[in-house]
Amino acid sequence: MLRGILSLLAIPFSALIVHAQQVPKAWFQMDYNKDSFYGISLYKAYDFLKERNKKSEPIIVAVLDSGIDTTHEDLKPVLWRNPKEIPGNNKDDDGNGYIDDVYGWNFLGNKDGRNIKKASDERSRVFHRWKDQFANKNLNPEEMTEKQREQFFIWKKALNQMNFSHEEQMELMFVEVTAKALKKHDKILRQEMGCEEYTCEKLEQFQPVSKMGKEAKLGFLTCMKMIGLDAEEKNTVLLTQLEEYIDGKKTAFESKEKAPRDYRAEIIGDNYYNLNDRFYGNGDVMGPNPDHGTHVSGLIAAQRNNGIGIDGVADNVRIMMLRVVPDGDEYDKDIALAIRYAVDHGAKVINMSFGKSFSPEKNWVDSAIRYAEQKDVLVLHSSGNDGDNIDEKEVYPNPWLQEWNTLASNYITVGASSDPKITGSITAEFSNYGKEKVDLFAPGVKIYSTMPGGNKYGNQQGTSMATPIVSGIAAMIRSYYPQLSAVQVKQIIEKSVLIPESSAYCFRPGEKASIVPFNQLSRTGGIVNAYNAMVAAEQWIQQANKPATETKTTNVKKNKSH
Repeated sequence: MLRGILSLLAIPFSALIVHAQQVPKAWFQMDYNKDSFYGISLYKAYDFLKERNKKSEPIIVAVLDSGIDTTHEDLKPVLWRNPKEIPGNNKDDDGNGYIDDVYGWNFLGNKDGRNIKKASDERSRVFHRWKDQFANKNLNPEEMTEKQREQFFIWKKALNQMNFSHEEQMELMFVEVTAKALKKHDKILRQEMGCEEYTCEKLEQFQPVSKMGKEAKLGFLTCMKMIGLDAEEKNTVLLTQLEEYIDGKKTAFESKEKAPRDYRAEIIGDNYYNLNDRFYGNGDVMGPNPDHGTHVSGLIAAQRNNGIGIDGVADNVRIMMLRVVPDGDEYDKDIALAIRYAVDHGAKVINMSFGKSFSPEKNWVDSAIRYAEQKDVLVLHSSGNDGDNIDEKEVYPNPWLQEWNTLASNYITVGASSDPKITGSITAEFSNYGKEKVDLFAPGVKIYSTMPGGNKYGNQQGTSMATPIVSGIAAMIRSYYPQLSAVQVKQIIEKSVLIPESSAYCFRPGEKASIVPFNQLSRTGGIVNAYNAMVAAEQWIQQANKPATETKTTNVKKNKSH
């Protein structure tokens, strides 16, 4: 959102609306050779499976996110249901410690049904947690214990980031002025149009009668398009996002002098620093803000071929929702416990479309990822939306398991790609990247999926959208080729990426003036491809099923030919 708002300052209007009306809703599922869009070749993948008469097995995908609309027409049939839990009887039927965990669990609530909607950023929490211990004191790190030293350096990093620049303050001032103008225009437009909600497309068709109405239309429409909102997005979405951004920034600016409000202590009341205090929360997996999680879940598994809405990537999936993402930074404890819940209840793929720049309890999360690795569960995580090189700037969670001094073998980090016909580049301008720490890219611009509030659909963008597309492909492989392990699925997905030869050079994310080779932005240098992955999975199974004598003979012949 921030990059979209700030684009008002520098990017020409025409550059942001190129081909906006021509982008197909399911462009990300298309095939480049057939459709000229850098999608994932999904239809071709299903044709391949059908030709070979492949049958799928049900697969559980855990989505760690903000919540899900359990009433949505395209999601109801694909929701995971705890087979041992009786809904609504207020009993822990399966004895797992979680009462009425029918669709998963909400780690951001309490037993009375109240839920956390908003949380502070982790940087502020870290700063005030150790402020009294470290601030304004002449301390020698060499005299500290290893744990104290680690805490001190995390706190020092937070302190350095609490000094907000003049540029950041000017940016906030600009956004506030923009929001004020938009609210003024919106009030006039709602009166003249006779409705509370309208899309950019509807506003374009509206013909105001008054001079004020004409000015309001021009002002609002120009701003919506320059920010890059899709023609089908609503006025309410833009205004809500602006308000959340302004509120978040103001809170961050104040946080150096004033500790942020502790909503967790007020609502959940757990002993946060005790990982064994884990049976908090409630079964309300929708929560107060399910937009993000609903969109993510639809991309993975919205019911296919039902003639409504959209088709998710995978066709035999059950979505387990684990609510851990508030408006603000998620908590390490919730992430760790959610991963363990997912593993213990049969998930084979875990999607994590969130991230932050501090992780004081990283060891808890690392241990959970290690647990998933040992239990053959694949974990996928979004790289982030700051246009940063995460080889140089840390993002959490990540696959580096500090206690074990190794990288997790079951972990994929995903960046967001685009298409030159949409944005002029194959990279998403906002996506984080990294030749070492981002494994691959997937479509993440103008991605159409399920939205909450009455069987709605809409576009969102981000590495948050790219990641579930890869999770969907991982679920397909694990469903149609259940013999393959999590590590093998990761290897297949990475080795089968599409490397775009015709767009070898692209805009470096975050720097439109900088042109770089696309294959230098991730470890594999490519975009995930469902068809290539299915072909590779089939070949892997065929090779594994070859008799040992045949394999030995083939190897001898190969050796002789050299």
